[in-house]
Amino acid sequence: MLSNGKCPKNILSIKDALEAVEGRWKLLILFSLSTGTKRFKELGREVSWITDKTLSRELKLLESNKLITRKVFDTFPPAVEYTITEHGKSLEKVIEELHYWGLAHRKEVLGK
Repeated sequence: MLSNGKCPKNILSIKDALEAVEGRWKLLILFSLSTGTKRFKELGREVSWITDKTLSRELKLLESNKLITRKVFDTFPPAVEYTITEHGKSLEKVIEELHYWGLAHRKEVLGK
């Protein structure tokens, strides 16, 4: 960060990318959706440590960044499905590399 509070241009793209997927849950949700369309409860089961309130908030943020789409069905009770977008799929290689890095890191740090 420069002293005037502005980021150098070559860092802005990384800043934007990190803001789109920042936090504990977004990459895990995207990883889950990379295997196919899921309903809210399915996502909640797959990302089992997340609360419904947090999952709802994270899904809205992912949708606002055009990484997922939300489809509401006119049923009772209403059914909602989430699907990763093509833009979201462009992160699959990044998520895969993070997976492999995480395995190596776990082995390095925890010896597992």
